Amino acid sequence: MAGTLYIVGTPIGNLEDVTMRALRVLREVDLIAAEDTRRTARLLQHYSIATPATSLHEHNEHGKTPHLVAKLQAGTSIALVSDAGMPLVSDPGATLVRAAREAGIPIQVVPGPSAVTAALAGAGISGPFAFLGFPPSSGKAREDWFVEIGQTTSSMPAVFFESPHRIDRTMRELAELLGNRPIIVARELTKLHEHLVEQPIIDWLAGQRTPQSSKGEHVIIVTPGENAETLPPERPDDRVISTEMGQMTENEGMRPKEAAKILAKKYGMAASDVYALHTKRDP
Repeated sequence: MAGTLYIVGTPIGNLEDVTMRALRVLREVDLIAAEDTRRTARLLQHYSIATPATSLHEHNEHGKTPHLVAKLQAGTSIALVSDAGMPLVSDPGATLVRAAREAGIPIQVVPGPSAVTAALAGAGISGPFAFLGFPPSSGKAREDWFVEIGQTTSSMPAVFFESPHRIDRTMRELAELLGNRPIIVARELTKLHEHLVEQPIIDWLAGQRTPQSSKGEHVIIVTPGENAETLPPERPDDRVISTEMGQMTENEGMRPKEAAKILAKKYGMAASDVYALHTKRDP
């Protein structure tokens, strides 16, 4: 008989947020296919689970799927897990699941935590919503993504993920598209420094950012409604930029070149121009 492919939800942060069924399955299967075996090892070690694991991520999924399907057909039971939350939700695994289904392999879903539903619950939002995953990094796909979120949020909330190093850029483009629309930003959900805030996009962009506020992936909820005021000028007065860079280097301990790169991206400038403003400011 063929083995079973289990799609297992794992904690999004707090290791206590795992079901008894998930722990039982992870102990009983023959193999765990993990997005990052190092991340999964922390969960397995915490619960003294000795099941062997193999990597299955976006770069090797297509090549590795035939091998895993063959093992399933030979009777091996496999648990598919991502780094956090439910597999396939902006995570790898779809190729393996489809191939297993086409091969007649039994598939069972073991539900678990989700950053999407956790953020929606914390924001007090119920009813229909759209989940748009991660914005593409560039090109026409990114342009189309912004068109889609603009159309979607005319009638319902839209939820998406963004990495810490791209969050400022995405928020500014979102403000250019939607104006000062209210948003909810959640990060570090279920962890020690869990943070969830609701405010207009431009207010979020104007807020003082700290190294702690840039940790972890962000979950953003854009609420539906009409566009409010437009985005302020892309580049403020030179003295304002110089002062902001001074705060980042003196108060937050950033290196001048690092701060210059961040502000250059924020205001659409060359990093060398920002750095020049900083070096020429009054003592």
